[in-house]
Amino acid sequence: MGVLTGFVAGVVVTALAGVYVVPRLDRDGGLERGDLVILSGRDDGQGNQRRALVDQWNALHPDNPARIEEIAADADAQHSEMVARAQSGGAGQGGGVDIFNLDVTWTAEFASSGYIRALPGDQDVAGFLTAPLATCRYKGKLWGLPFNTDAGLLYYRSDLVTTAPANWSQLVNTVQDVLARPATAPATGPATVPAAGWAGQLRDYEGLAVNALEAIWAAGGEVVDGHGEVVIDSPEAQTGLTRLATGLRPRAPQVVLPDSVRFDESATTQAFAAGRLVFMRNWPVAHRALGPVDPAGADAADAVRFGVANLPGPSALGGQNLAVAGQSKRPAAARALIEFLTGERSQQLLFERGGFAATREIVYRDAAVVKLYRYAPTLLDAIRSAHSRPVTAHYAQFSETFRQVVREALADGGRLPADAKPRLQRALQGYK
Repeated sequence: MGVLTGFVAGVVVTALAGVYVVPRLDRDGGLERGDLVILSGRDDGQGNQRRALVDQWNALHPDNPARIEEIAADADAQHSEMVARAQSGGAGQGGGVDIFNLDVTWTAEFASSGYIRALPGDQDVAGFLTAPLATCRYKGKLWGLPFNTDAGLLYYRSDLVTTAPANWSQLVNTVQDVLARPATAPATGPATVPAAGWAGQLRDYEGLAVNALEAIWAAGGEVVDGHGEVVIDSPEAQTGLTRLATGLRPRAPQVVLPDSVRFDESATTQAFAAGRLVFMRNWPVAHRALGPVDPAGADAADAVRFGVANLPGPSALGGQNLAVAGQSKRPAAARALIEFLTGERSQQLLFERGGFAATREIVYRDAAVVKLYRYAPTLLDAIRSAHSRPVTAHYAQFSETFRQVVREALADGGRLPADAKPRLQRALQGYK
């Protein structure tokens, strides 16, 4: 039996303080009566566990039935839709929005624009992992609670690699060794000698920003320092970009798969499953598509045998945060629902049954979770050491400009364009 047993039957809530008009409260629970709408991207987990949790909330809170309204799966489209709904007062297909399920990079923007409400200073945050909780803070205030988190992992062919590399140099050496072996073509299963060593997500979307940041961090560099200054012109940052550019260059052995400049997460997983790669950078969700992790091995004869390790450097922290919409007419009820969805038992169910990386450390100690997801301790280490992407109220503009800079650098052997630093500094402030 796991350490998390039983289910919290109710949530004690303190009404939000502030200048907002206080709506009529339910006399029994101190919550405003009425429906609650959660605006969210598509549920990519198993078995619609988010909806299952909302159904449990509805059974416990009949005066506050909640529903999830899903919008486009693409992150850029989600961002545009959420901003539009926030600017229109939340009105849309499902009516007013009470809770936004935000990407971790959007907290600053939504907070600075008044699209979400700060939680009270006495909000209970005990038990949350430090890194995911930090993405909910902006300018000294807490603007939400972490719903699920994410960190990149290194997937490797366990039939070809015995020890995962600790850094990029070790990865390249391993690739050179594996690709130098005689090739054989088995009747079933993946090729014994892949076409390339590594692939990540280098298509022009947020995946490119994440992978470029991770390459720079792995080399000891940084793009934006703790004071908000762009420092991408350091030798270490240059080294990270040069590694990617050099790896992409057609040569034998091929370190980085050239096709990865067109890859998103799904395409990378498909290439790895087909045996084209020794290593793959991907999120934990790829584990579900690939099947069981060694040492037990894959059940099907034609499945790739793989292991999971930390990246050869810090991962970019991913995930989503739940925040009370600024225009919600039921802020206390919305806060109670957020607490319910981010509670210990809810987090366990989302991870154990849905595959969503939990934001509470106790879940990673649960026997049932560890048995089902043997990579859970590795994921916990990755989350603890993960770095946040630059915090700015203009992250969408920064990401677009950063990706342009990276594309130009990769096309020029890894060399930064001369105006990279001022372009990125302007983007941090919301200018093109």
